[in-house]
Amino acid sequence: MNKILAYPLTVIYLLCFGLTLVVFHPIQWFCFNVLGYKAHKTSVDWLQFFIMRSTNILGTRYTFTNPYQIDTDQPLIIVANHQSMYDISPIMWYMRKHHPKFISKQELGKGIPSVSYNLRHGGSVLIDRKNPRQSLPAIMKFGEYIEETKRAAVIFPEGTRSKNGEPKPFQTKGLEVLFKKIPSATIVPISINNSWKMLRYGKFPMGIGNHLKFTVHQPIKLATFTNREELIRTIEHTISSNINP
Repeated sequence: MNKILAYPLTVIYLLCFGLTLVVFHPIQWFCFNVLGYKAHKTSVDWLQFFIMRSTNILGTRYTFTNPYQIDTDQPLIIVANHQSMYDISPIMWYMRKHHPKFISKQELGKGIPSVSYNLRHGGSVLIDRKNPRQSLPAIMKFGEYIEETKRAAVIFPEGTRSKNGEPKPFQTKGLEVLFKKIPSATIVPISINNSWKMLRYGKFPMGIGNHLKFTVHQPIKLATFTNREELIRTIEHTISSNINP
């Protein structure tokens, strides 16, 4: 019954989602080219808000639990598990005061209204996952940018999304580069639950009635760990032990 109901709701959702992307694309362009970074950042924040509201049509709810007061005068490395594209907007909206920027695959840098424009111009980095000669220098430059601007780098170390919610082992190279290039960072681990259920039937129809939960864990000062391998194991255990597929 749920899957039958999902068909008409998905059509309505896709119309609203597509309209949101189309409307915000020229708004982003104007803000970026005429008003500057601050206005562009604000337009991107509200884009995330309306993307989330579009998913409410599917009965989607969000809980973002963050009991910590995290200062904005420091760079962050936000580390999370990855279950679907629906991981992204809540992190961008609820962590917006920290200016989150993403390490994304280069394919997302073109062809998607609003999304591709922000990835190209908003401070994120686009990498070719199959080409370390391109990706590693790009991540290094990205890390230097985060260190200088005191913004937030968001990384999904699993590399690819989990299609059933089960956590995948971390691929550590990207984290190691960020640790090296953002020495003053505070690391913010986040566990994401139920995002994969949005795509439980595939891309059409969408999953309905899902409660997406984001849990922010105790922030960690990078400088307090000299053993970076141990630090990565600690982060991975913290995140994965709070995932409930």
